[in-house]
Amino acid sequence: MTFRLEKLTVRHLGAAAQASAALHELDLDVAPGEQLALIGPSGAGKTTLLATLACAHRPAQGGFSVFGQDPWALPQAARHRLRARLFLAPQTPPLPPRPRVVTAVLAARLPHMSLWQAFASLARPSDPIAAHAALARFGLGDKLYARVDRLSGGERQRCGLARLLLSSAEAFLVDEPISALDPALARHTLATLQQEASARKATLVCSLHQVEMARAHFPRLVGLRAGRIVFDAATSAVSDAMIAALYENEAVEAHPPHPLESPERIAVGACF
Repeated sequence: MTFRLEKLTVRHLGAAAQASAALHELDLDVAPGEQLALIGPSGAGKTTLLATLACAHRPAQGGFSVFGQDPWALPQAARHRLRARLFLAPQTPPLPPRPRVVTAVLAARLPHMSLWQAFASLARPSDPIAAHAALARFGLGDKLYARVDRLSGGERQRCGLARLLLSSAEAFLVDEPISALDPALARHTLATLQQEASARKATLVCSLHQVEMARAHFPRLVGLRAGRIVFDAATSAVSDAMIAALYENEAVEAHPPHPLESPERIAVGACF
């Protein structure tokens, strides 16, 4: 299994032991090469689950393995090597504002570079051709030498995903990758992610607010609410009634919002 969770409970960093769990006794298996979407209302625990799968949150209790290993039982160096096999793409990519896009995209290769190579790449991009090819797959080939802070919100989002294409990851953990995209770009972006995952037989776990997009593009849906798994089923077996129950008293977003242009949406995240 790529991921195995057994009665897994996770609390937010700094939370008291008696505080409510962010994720509560989750059982979940994700096989190599599988593609699934996490859906559920805001605050359901989707982002926390992705961070946990990326070994960024240490579980409070329960069993957790990645590629057959318990990451938190490994020495720090071994856990770092395990993380290099994962790529976590936050909803708002952690892109520094001043560098050129080519430098930001090539940063995906930093975990596999020596310190000297990393500094040299900052001064002179090591492989601009590869960066351009990755950007072009998301319709951003013309932004190669643009400054990151000149990108729109949707362009930043796709720039962050272009990093994924240059990583050597065997599992992609992608949080709300189309939240700042119009419907046509959203479909293209999801298709590109799924094609890349299929081509390298990588696992893809993607959280989505857009329920109809999830149902149209993913063969398996995991519904989360209040930190618990409500259902885990083939998409064909997920009924409208199940969706309605999952989002009871919540607004369901069927289509992506208009692109977000505000530069204030830059935030710190983590890509492994």
